[in-house]
Amino acid sequence: MKKKLKKYSVNLIYIVGILSITLFLLSFTRIPYLAYRKLAAVEIQLNSNPTHIVILSGNGMPSPDALIKAYFGAETALKHPNSKVIIALPKGNRGSLKPLKMLANELIVKGIDSNRITYEPNGFNTYTQIFAISKMIKKDASILIITNPEHMYRSIKTFDKLGYSKVGSLPTFETPNEEQSLKNNSEESNQIKNVDLRYNVWSYMQYEIKVIREYFAIAYYWVKGWI
Repeated sequence: MKKKLKKYSVNLIYIVGILSITLFLLSFTRIPYLAYRKLAAVEIQLNSNPTHIVILSGNGMPSPDALIKAYFGAETALKHPNSKVIIALPKGNRGSLKPLKMLANELIVKGIDSNRITYEPNGFNTYTQIFAISKMIKKDASILIITNPEHMYRSIKTFDKLGYSKVGSLPTFETPNEEQSLKNNSEESNQIKNVDLRYNVWSYMQYEIKVIREYFAIAYYWVKGWI
């Protein structure tokens, strides 16, 4: 029994080691970024103006995730003044709507009329949020989703499963500081390349984690029949 357990442990270590090395080597390629971008479903766009802008957020306010979505939401709502804005965000402590009101306030201070904003506070994951939203809007609505890039594909497919055919994506890609601003103009080109390599490897390793985690989530949603 001990020998078998030891054998399994050794095999597990080998497998983990091989996977770790593979992921590390992949971080030197564009594959992680391309996989991440594929999940963002940037090619799925609306052919008409949205009737509803849906901000899907899992993190409370204030948080970097929610704030960047508020920024994208406000910019988009200003471009489409006739659209309604739905904020899907879990309630705070003791059922408080404070997180949703804080996010809504970020939209209001940027010029969005509060009468355009509706809350969806009862969902606790992507499916339950979208299912609740489906009870609020008609099936012929034109929906523009604002959410994390890695969550976009799953969000669109969930709306599709619930009978919505006009759904577009606006993933909240973060815009990093220009690399050149981090470097002195007098640096040699090889130093610049080294900084670029370190930055890309670290970013791509983060993409790998997000992509793998999202693949598991997509598989779970498929098994549950949600997409």
